[in-house]
Amino acid sequence: MPPTWMLVVALVGLGGALLFWCYMALVLFAPVPREPRRSEKQYITVLPNGDRSDPKELPCWIDKWTAEKEVSKKRTGGKRRETLAKIALEQPELFMSVVVPAYNEEERLTGMLEEAVDYLQQEYAGKGWEIILVSDGSTDKTVDKALQFAREHQLSNHRKSVSGPWKDHLKHEQRIPEGSIRIVELEANRGKGGAVTHGLRHVRGQYVVFADADGASRFSDLGKLVEGCKKVEDNRGRGVAIGSRAHLVGSEAVVKRSKLRNFLMHSFHLLLRLMTPPATAAIADTQCGFKLFSRPALPYIVPYMHSEGWIFDVEMLMLAESGKIPMVEVAIGWKEVLGSKLNVIWDSLGMAWGLAVLRAAWLTGVYKRD
Repeated sequence: MPPTWMLVVALVGLGGALLFWCYMALVLFAPVPREPRRSEKQYITVLPNGDRSDPKELPCWIDKWTAEKEVSKKRTGGKRRETLAKIALEQPELFMSVVVPAYNEEERLTGMLEEAVDYLQQEYAGKGWEIILVSDGSTDKTVDKALQFAREHQLSNHRKSVSGPWKDHLKHEQRIPEGSIRIVELEANRGKGGAVTHGLRHVRGQYVVFADADGASRFSDLGKLVEGCKKVEDNRGRGVAIGSRAHLVGSEAVVKRSKLRNFLMHSFHLLLRLMTPPATAAIADTQCGFKLFSRPALPYIVPYMHSEGWIFDVEMLMLAESGKIPMVEVAIGWKEVLGSKLNVIWDSLGMAWGLAVLRAAWLTGVYKRD
């Protein structure tokens, strides 16, 4: 039998080799977002005469911010926190930006847009608003539907009786501003996270919210998110407000779900509490597709996003936490809307795997802030 010290050395060597190969596997499998393509940095909208515009260049705050960051890093010797604090972000051009990721949403999109425009016009017509619809490689008529909606609401007062998921017989008495609905077409499907992150790179608002195209979240609760964000913003104006459905657990909308879906939901929440840092783990509902960011918070989150699938919300919150950005949960109205593209079993397993890879990549330095 070999001496004890030889066994110890062998075990340590095997352990080291195992850790090395695990790290290499993580480097290999951890998602790396692709760079935006040329056409994806453009948008189309509706012209004053109702025609579809030619592609126009999208404003991109992150390009200028990244260039200034590199200059500032040289001045500060690479001290990241000092660097970020000193970079001046482009001033907002309007008050509210809404990013809507959409993949084959021709059937559900119009109702959501009706309710969004109804609220935005009532609350922010004087301050300015925009909707950036990011078509995530759609193969149906999502883009045509969005253009048709913009044309109808831009050229007339649109007094037709149209319903959304939450409101019936919506009639808009005002025309929407020219070019307030901008449509970005991704050449290939990236996933919801990729579409949202891409939209966030091009917003012009003081506040930015992303909202699902199905209209499941009550859009009129946007004001509650703004007020919640304002209350927690730090001295740099950074804040995140998270639309939450946690108060609906036990309600009829949740109880009617299948036992399997509820089991998977509770299992995922348990994984989140075990695998994420404290502030993120304390959030009762990380997956609601209705989150709002103040503009100064964006540079601490958007440039460092990697996840492009369903788990992207968690990475956003983890980045906000690591950047010491105040976060607040705000209860909102929510309902099931037919046509969900979520595969309960496979997507739940994918989210669990994605969470494990995400957390490991950040802990081991595979992902890092530069």
